[in-house]
Order: sequence, then structure tokens, then C-alpha cells
Amino acid sequence: MRTIVIQLALLVATALFGSASAQDSTRTLSGAQVLELVRKYHPVARQARIHVDKAQADLLVARGGFDPVLGAYLARKRFGGVEYYDRASPEIVIPTWYGIEVYSGIDNYTGERLDPTMSKGQSSFIGASIPLGKDLLMDKRRAYLKQARIFTSMAETEQRLYINDLLMDAMEAYWGWVSSYNLYQVMRTAVAINVERMEFVRKAFENGERAAIDTVEALSQLQSFQYQETQYRMQFRNAGLALSSFLWTETGAPYNLPETISPPAAWDDPHMLKDMELDLNALLTIVENSHPALRVYDYKLRALDVEKKLKFQELLPKADFRYNHLSKGYNAFSGISESAFLGNNYQYGFKFEIPLRLSAGRGEYRKAGLKIMETRLDQAQKQLDLQLKIRQYHNEYAILKEQIGLQTMNYANYQKLLEAEQTRLNNGESSLFLVNSRENKVLEAQQKLIELKAKFFKTAYAVQWTAGLLN
Repeated sequence: MRTIVIQLALLVATALFGSASAQDSTRTLSGAQVLELVRKYHPVARQARIHVDKAQADLLVARGGFDPVLGAYLARKRFGGVEYYDRASPEIVIPTWYGIEVYSGIDNYTGERLDPTMSKGQSSFIGASIPLGKDLLMDKRRAYLKQARIFTSMAETEQRLYINDLLMDAMEAYWGWVSSYNLYQVMRTAVAINVERMEFVRKAFENGERAAIDTVEALSQLQSFQYQETQYRMQFRNAGLALSSFLWTETGAPYNLPETISPPAAWDDPHMLKDMELDLNALLTIVENSHPALRVYDYKLRALDVEKKLKFQELLPKADFRYNHLSKGYNAFSGISESAFLGNNYQYGFKFEIPLRLSAGRGEYRKAGLKIMETRLDQAQKQLDLQLKIRQYHNEYAILKEQIGLQTMNYANYQKLLEAEQTRLNNGESSLFLVNSRENKVLEAQQKLIELKAKFFKTAYAVQWTAGLLN
């Protein structure tokens, strides 16, 4: 029986802490590998990148508002044998950032019944349209382009946020898989030991060294462990399926995690956390300065500020001045130096209008200001929520670290009690029932230790997730 106890201690330690030599022949999957696979191949990660590409496409659309436009108007009328007019008017318009449009074109009018305001024959013009009130400091083209630039940066930040959440979900699945694997291995080991113990007790009974009730006791313990083994096997398989939902191949096909893949031997080595920022004050500073969720609000506020400036234009009168320098023939620049601005060969127009009550403008401007106020309140609430969550996860992380130390000592004490009970049994001072009871306590302590360690690592990743650092 002493041999069985020694085997139990060795196999339990192997299942809990891993064996490098055993793992060498088995493929393993670490948390870092899962993170890398999810970042590269998960559909949500790819969709986040598409979201950025769409924002860049929207930026290109907004830039189109400043593209030069080439157009032409062709018209002809002939009726009753009379050619009323024949018109050809190509034109190019060049928008500028400051709301001014520069344009140039040529006209060719022929016919017997032209509009008297039209210049017969070939002529050309070059001119500009200048807003003097509304649209002078901001117009829709400039607003859309500024907002498109902001939304492109916001899309990149939202990509970090989406992937940060995705990686946390993947880590929850991974550490659930790690925990279920080790619990399953512990129970497999216990079943193997109890099969050997059952055989030992049966032979001892046949040799007259044990009572018949001892075989029942050994069989009951074995069957109990066999039942638990099936439960843990089911949990391990289901945990593998949950983890598989985050694993995709390079070709975009889902990957089913086989049962032959296991966690690394040193899955519970705290040294793996050395590259993580786990100082509370540093984490709170990171949240305040660079958390993706808060930066998204910053971009929203910038976009709303542009919208507010655009809405302010509705409070200004519309006053547009348009001036053309006219030239004979197709050389629009001829005679510019000789002609005064309003001396000869010119055409201008001035348009002025303003709503008398400005109701729509005042309402839109007020609504834009309220949107900014609402977004700032949301940002402040989000920042507080993140700070509280950081503190909660950090408290849990610290307490779990302390609990693991206590549970490790508790597990060691139960092992000593099992060894002592086995010694008493060998001396005829105990029973197989008490040995089994001690063994159950050892397994319970071991299982609790595995669960605490898995939860500890998951909480460490949760701290990083709350700070927006997983990506």
C-alpha cells in the first residue's frame, strides 16, 4: 500500500504541475498562441479591419467634394426652318478648401434668335464664387472631410476595442479549457490508482489478509472516481468546443481543437505574467490616457464639434458674390491686365438671403451643443466604470494570489495526512475507509487549487482587458 500512496503523490503532482518529458511528445497550446491566432484569423478581427477599410473609403468619398469638375452644356433649337440658337459651353470648376470656387469656361453661341444677354460668337470667362457670410468659415464639404478623417482614426481605435473584447472572450474560453483539462487528468490519475488499489485489495482478500468489506470499500471509491472522470471528460470536451469557436485557419475555415492538444506543462507558471502591467496606479493612468473606449469618445466629440461649427453657419446670412472676367475668343486670360476689376469685360452677381427668425438655425445649433454635452457625460460615466472595474479585477487578482498560497499549503497538508493515514493502516490502526476519506480530501484540495490557478490567470488577463491592453 505504501507503493500505491507514493504513486498517488507522484501522479497527482504530475497532473497538477505538468511533466516536461511527457509534454515533449504532445502538442501544446499556450495562451499567447491563442491570442496570436485570434488576432490573425478570427472573423471578428477581420471584420474590424474591414471596418477601418470602409472608413478609409468614406474618407475618399469626402475628398471627392474637392475634386475638379469638368462639364459641358450643349443645346440647339431649330423650328420652322429657323435656327434659333446653337450653344456649346464647356466649363471646369475647381473647389478650394476655403469655400471659394474657381472656374473657367468657353461659350460659343450662334443662331438668329439668341437671348439678348448672350454674347454671340466665341467667348471665354474665368471667375470665382466667394461666400461672404454663410459657408465662409465652414461648409458641408469641409465638414464632411474633417469628420471623415476623424471617423477613420475612430475606426482604427474601435478596431482595437473590438479585438480587445474578442481576445478577452478567447482567454475566458482558454482558461476554462486549461482548468477542465487538468481536472480531467487528475481524475484519470485517481481512477488509474484506484484500479490498482482495487486489484491489490482483491488479492489481499483472496489471501485472507483483508475483510470482504474492504473490497466493497475499494470498489465504491473506484466507481465514484470513474463517474467523476466521465463528468470531467465531458467538461473537457465541451471546453475544447468552446475554445475551438475562437480558432480559425489562415484560409478562413473553422478549426476543431483535437483532444490530443493540451496546455503547456508550465501552464501555471506566474512568470508568464512578467510582461503584463499589473500595478494599479499605472493601470488607472493608462485607462485615463489611452483606453480605446475613451478615445472613441474623444473622436466623437471632435466630430460633434465640427458639426456644431457647421450648424453655426445656419445663423449667418447667405451672401454669395460671383465674378467673371470675360474675353473674346477662347483665351480666357486675354485682357486681364488691361481691364479694371469692374471697368470692362466683366460679369458679376450678388445674392443675399436670411431667414427673419432663424428658427431652424437656432434649433440645430442648440441640438449640436446638447449632443456634445451628452457625449461628455457618457465619456465621464464610461471612465468611472472602467476605473471601478479595474479596481475590482485588481482586488480579485490580489486575493486569488493570496488564496493560491494558502490552498497550496492546504493541499500539502492533506497529502501529509493521507500518507500518515496510510502508515496507520499498514500498522493496523486505521481502515481503508479513512484512507479513502483522506484521498478524497487530497483530490478536492487539488481540484480547488487548479480552479484557483486558472481563475488567477484569467483574472490577470481581465485586468489587461479592462485597461484596453490585450491588443
